[in-house]
Amino acid sequence: MKRAIYAGSFDPITNGHLDVLTRAAKVFDQVVLAIAVNSEKTGLFTTEERVALLKETVSPLPNVRVTHFNGLLVEFARIEKATAIIRGLRAVSDFEFEFQMALMNRRLEPTLETLFLMPKEEYSYVSSRLVKEVARLGGDVAAFVPPCVVDALRAKFSR
Repeated sequence: MKRAIYAGSFDPITNGHLDVLTRAAKVFDQVVLAIAVNSEKTGLFTTEERVALLKETVSPLPNVRVTHFNGLLVEFARIEKATAIIRGLRAVSDFEFEFQMALMNRRLEPTLETLFLMPKEEYSYVSSRLVKEVARLGGDVAAFVPPCVVDALRAKFSR
């Protein structure tokens, strides 16, 4: 079985993330959608909230499994017996950082490939950070995130 890991903070997941995930799910037998937990960062949504939002969002994709992990991605990939890491590239500005990460991961685990996938053009400017800012200021984010995330953002910012 060819298994890939698509890791990120997904705080929250966007339609751009989903587009990359859907593309990866067509290529691999299984894709593990993994929330990278960083104890030094405080997200808008807790890890548990993000897992619930991801599970609801990816339910139509039978070969996608949602989880979370701490530590190095390459170690998690070993545990999961993954052969590839999926990374999304929205713009050229993403490439340098992602390229450095891919080279470091290759150095740490030479058998693990990194595949870069681009979302549709319409999502190339969408980021979780921008979505949160627009939602915080009362803007409509329905074009950028799944419906369950729209509801979750409204609930967070109405408090």
